[in-house]
Amino acid sequence: MKKTLIIAICAIVALATGNVQAQRDGEVSARSVADRSFEIAKNLEIFSAVYKNLNLNYVDEVDPGKTIKVAIDAMLASLDPYTNYFAESQMEDVKLQLLGQYGGVGALIMQRGDSIFVSEPYKGLPADEAGLKAGDRIVSVNGESTHGKTTSDVSSAMRGQAGTEVTLRLERAGKEFERTLTRREIKLPNVPYYGYVGKDSDYGYIKLDEFTTDAAKHVREAFVELKKGKPGMKGIVLDLRGNGGGLMNEAVDIVNIWVPKGTLVVETKGKVASKNTKSYTRMAPEDTEIPVAVLIDNGSASASEIVSGSLQDLDRAVIVGQRSYGKGLVQNILPMAYNSQMKVTVSKYYIPSGRCIQAIDYSHRDENGKAVKVPDSLKTAFKTKSGRTVYDGFGIEPDVEVEPEYMSNLGIALAQKLLVFDYATNYYRSHKELASPATFEVDDALYADFCRYLKEKKLTYSTVTEKMIEQLRDVAKEEKYDTAIAEQLKAMETALEKEKEGDLQKHRTEVCEMLKSELLVRYYYDQGRIEGALRGDKVLARAIEELRK
Repeated sequence: MKKTLIIAICAIVALATGNVQAQRDGEVSARSVADRSFEIAKNLEIFSAVYKNLNLNYVDEVDPGKTIKVAIDAMLASLDPYTNYFAESQMEDVKLQLLGQYGGVGALIMQRGDSIFVSEPYKGLPADEAGLKAGDRIVSVNGESTHGKTTSDVSSAMRGQAGTEVTLRLERAGKEFERTLTRREIKLPNVPYYGYVGKDSDYGYIKLDEFTTDAAKHVREAFVELKKGKPGMKGIVLDLRGNGGGLMNEAVDIVNIWVPKGTLVVETKGKVASKNTKSYTRMAPEDTEIPVAVLIDNGSASASEIVSGSLQDLDRAVIVGQRSYGKGLVQNILPMAYNSQMKVTVSKYYIPSGRCIQAIDYSHRDENGKAVKVPDSLKTAFKTKSGRTVYDGFGIEPDVEVEPEYMSNLGIALAQKLLVFDYATNYYRSHKELASPATFEVDDALYADFCRYLKEKKLTYSTVTEKMIEQLRDVAKEEKYDTAIAEQLKAMETALEKEKEGDLQKHRTEVCEMLKSELLVRYYYDQGRIEGALRGDKVLARAIEELRK
């Protein structure tokens, strides 16, 4: 245990002393350095003493690895959400974040009560090849029951070295069966779909999910293939909605597809001036003339903002959708002892206009310890290449904003109770075929059948209005008005309940999209779901309008 403590402290010392560096002007006095070194040594000695006393005196046995990990995580949490420590056991998660790959069977899983279910097998990977289907309950992994386990627990058990085997016991429609799968190096596609969109299919569309290794290569290949398949293609749409980012070099190379070689895309600036960088496009572009639109939303972050922001600053693309997340921080992966790693925020990035889009200032916190957003008073105006005004400090603001569509109370209830998921599971088991993603729509007969299904399940849900009526009843009771307004409250509830009976027709379009999505993924995997959703995509439709101008 003492050896573990020494190793942990040495690791912390190495990290802390590595931060004792000269200020940018290079004129830090020897006394300042000495004072800082003393503070580091003093606090590490205190930390060591605290752990020693816990180890010797705490009533229960203290797990050294777990305790030190909690201490490290708490320390890093005081900085920003992106500076993290990864133990050796978490290396598969690191590979998934950075490379989009891991050793496993290729299936999404979900928790439902005390049970774990397959929610989606990936096409052509071990789980799919072994016949696993959405809705299968995972009873055990290598003989160990999954009852009461979390998705994280079961996911960790299913992952492992490529080439090794894992045995799953599953239950489908009341019958249990067993499958032994050989784990593979699972590489998630960063471009899950590309094709033609628009009334005459004369615009290209590329969906990019992640900025993992070779993302730029795959986007470029998709663009080249789309142009080759339709030489008269009038424009291209790059969809970065929900894309949380990834590798910065991949973002630079994606911008390079549509801007000339030698163009500045992003600059990083941090505490260590010698590590500041400027990233320029380094290859010949594929097309510097074709109109480009980029779709973003508040889930678009980091590398997604480098691509959309730099193309906006260079006046090379029209940005459509909602304001992006606002992550202008750059992380480096630092190897550590015993196969552990750290992901550390080392700098901020600045796009061609000179602006940084970081929206949250983690160096300043409110009285509750919560990091604050950059105030409007500190936001600065910058100019794009053609002189348009853009601002820093709050993500990428789209050139054309499209109001987001929010899910209704009915839709939320259907999703939370997994009623659309269950209906799709039953439908798939009794129907061998479904129309193609390009043509499939939920017709009257299918929707009527779903409504009957919900009636059998006795769907109940609360609206905001119902909750407010209940709050009003509580307040009235406190103020002794409850008897006087009891009839009015009851009448309101009756009227609301009657109104709710029509929700399935009022929100039919929304519910049909939910059904279509869940059914298409059963028959045509993620690619089919994406393709099917494009026909009713209002943000995409608006982007095509802009490209036509």
